Amino acid sequence: MRQTLTIWCNQSLNEASMQELRAETKGHQLLLENAGITNLKAGEPSELMSKADIAFGQPHVAQSASLASLRWIHLTSAGYTLYDSPEFRQAVTARGATLTNSSSVYDEPCAQHLLAFMLSFARRLPHCAHEQTDGYWAYERLRDKVRVLEDETVLILGYGAIGRRLAQLLAPFRLKIHGVRRAPKADEYAEVHSLDRLGDLLPAVDHIVNILPASPSTAGFVNEDFIQRTKPGAILYNVGRGSTVDQPALRAALLDERLSAAYLDVTDPEPLPADHFLWTTPNCFISPHIAGGRQEEHEHLVRHFVRNLRRFEAGEPLIDVVI
Repeated sequence: MRQTLTIWCNQSLNEASMQELRAETKGHQLLLENAGITNLKAGEPSELMSKADIAFGQPHVAQSASLASLRWIHLTSAGYTLYDSPEFRQAVTARGATLTNSSSVYDEPCAQHLLAFMLSFARRLPHCAHEQTDGYWAYERLRDKVRVLEDETVLILGYGAIGRRLAQLLAPFRLKIHGVRRAPKADEYAEVHSLDRLGDLLPAVDHIVNILPASPSTAGFVNEDFIQRTKPGAILYNVGRGSTVDQPALRAALLDERLSAAYLDVTDPEPLPADHFLWTTPNCFISPHIAGGRQEEHEHLVRHFVRNLRRFEAGEPLIDVVI
């Protein structure tokens, strides 16, 4: 007979996904925290969560680390920066608990967004749109500036689930793909390196894809020194966190054409103020933190959790394990 589990949730979900969650957790006890929490904000301490075996959403970091009864924490985000500390890891590991995230929900939309960014500039689509506002047929101006991606080199900072899916999508374009991560491991879609190889890689890179999370070690990671070591004319794409880029240094590099372009889905701060200098920086193209967006996003989050719940019930390995 299936064990009855107590499942706590503080994630803000639409009605359809909430109905699906209730139906798929029938037979368990579901505790719903009406906190209005989204993926960009962790929750407050909760008396309800202290009764749970499983936390689903964005639980308070210190409380979820300390609760001896909490056996599994499932985040509704791909990022887990707040939970990525030695203290949290030690506390969760010591009691044999597990932390999973929702990378399998967000790797596809983020990778497709990055691919769209890359193709957009190569084929000069923003420039075509700009000329269209003036009704100008820019054949002579743009024809010899469009490019194909073949034989160019891509560097992916923070090579994880999103980076790997992007590398898969880029395979037909016949690019050279490098990944950089803290703990490199072999991968069939990219050559993966440790951070100490960065200085060797930057001078040959045409496309720099930033998927770094926010942390003290990544704050301003892409700074003036970093940019000066890149290949002149390289393009920067950021779907990680805005704090990982020194934005004044980025503007300066775009103004003097050290970088050809920047495509940003994340900025610091967010929302970006209407008078912020990035809006008017040449060849800086901004989308409002929508790279992870997809149709029925809430339903996909619930279905991913339920897939893992069925594995948890059966004692099988979980998907997207962080700790």
